[in-house]
Amino acid sequence: MKKIYILLLSIAFTACAELTQIVQNLPLDIPLTEEEVANGLKEALRVGTDSASARLGVTNGYYGDELVKIMLPEEANIIVKNISKIPGGDKMIEDVIKSINRSAEDAAKEAGTVFWGAVKKMTIQDAFTILKGDTDAATQYLKANTYQELFKLYNPKIQSSLDKEIAAGISTNESWETLTSKWNKIADNPLGQMAGLKAVNVDLDHYLTEKALNGLFIKIAEEEKNIRQDPAARVNDILKRVFK
Repeated sequence: MKKIYILLLSIAFTACAELTQIVQNLPLDIPLTEEEVANGLKEALRVGTDSASARLGVTNGYYGDELVKIMLPEEANIIVKNISKIPGGDKMIEDVIKSINRSAEDAAKEAGTVFWGAVKKMTIQDAFTILKGDTDAATQYLKANTYQELFKLYNPKIQSSLDKEIAAGISTNESWETLTSKWNKIADNPLGQMAGLKAVNVDLDHYLTEKALNGLFIKIAEEEKNIRQDPAARVNDILKRVFK
């Protein structure tokens, strides 16, 4: 009986060794199924959007990155030029800019759930269109399918952030209103009109929401390009096979 048991064990181990060798020798270029391609792209989008949101949703995520740093609206350039000439003017401008970027950083933390909702709805046809598309095809897909929802998510958060104090008893909104109202009084008086000055009437929270989302999609496009071009950025086997 003991000899039979030893023989069975020997056969079993031999079979396992042969099976292991067969598996190890399987070609790695077996064509992916359509479902695997779709899942791989969904994973790529999850990785890319999570990374982009995380990078922007920290202190100085926007403010410390010149590529996405949010500046005052173009209409305010003449205000900046003139207020910077008075004592403390530069600091006032910079405080407003910093608080604007802090508002965007606060909002960026919540983008992941919106992106993931759109990713889960991706069809196999969507996946192949993205795979064969431009280097920002996935980013454009996300933008088309999430922008309005992201705007609705970001806008109230930015409005709330704009109401936060940046100094004792002063919020970003109040700073902006002070900044623009003083300028508009000058621009609207007869002398200002003669000088060709124009009043500034910008919906600040709407402007900031658009700029914040533009910055977010810039970062997502960077992540997508990285995954497509850099093998080291493909964090699992299916990503490596989809984007080989």
